[in-house]
Amino acid sequence: MPAGHGLRARTRDSFSRPFRKKGYIALTTYLRTYKIGDYVDVRVNGAVHKGMPHKFYHGRTGRVWNVTKRAIGVEINKQVRNKILKKRIHVRVEHVMPSRCNEEFKLRKKKNDELKAAAKARGEIISTKRKPEGPKPGFMVEGHTLETVTPIPYDVVNDLKGGY
Repeated sequence: MPAGHGLRARTRDSFSRPFRKKGYIALTTYLRTYKIGDYVDVRVNGAVHKGMPHKFYHGRTGRVWNVTKRAIGVEINKQVRNKILKKRIHVRVEHVMPSRCNEEFKLRKKKNDELKAAAKARGEIISTKRKPEGPKPGFMVEGHTLETVTPIPYDVVNDLKGGY
């Protein structure tokens, strides 16, 4: 059983650098621009000790609420007993990467705008709501002949004697 309760206790695997990703940190990490309201994933980089978030936030997705020179303020939901709190933490850019959580939403929004523009040009009104898949359509089974099956009578008396 582990004894220590330090900030980095039990982070041997989670804070370790991935296979073939050790060494220098890519320049794109520092050249990315983050804006307020962007979704980001907190992913701790074990090679950089400064601005490292607590192990609880590793792998969490949050929203940018503040941008400074070297760090980013991220707002993350944390469940404490029966309530969800919005925790605001400052994390260095090395420990943050842009999230893909709303990528599908953005694509759907773009597609819906195109559909609406095309419908407006035709003079129609369309619904862009997502509808659940309905039941499968009915079909007729053809090419098979019907066969009537009658049950064989069960003889209780012979069965008790031990067979026929």
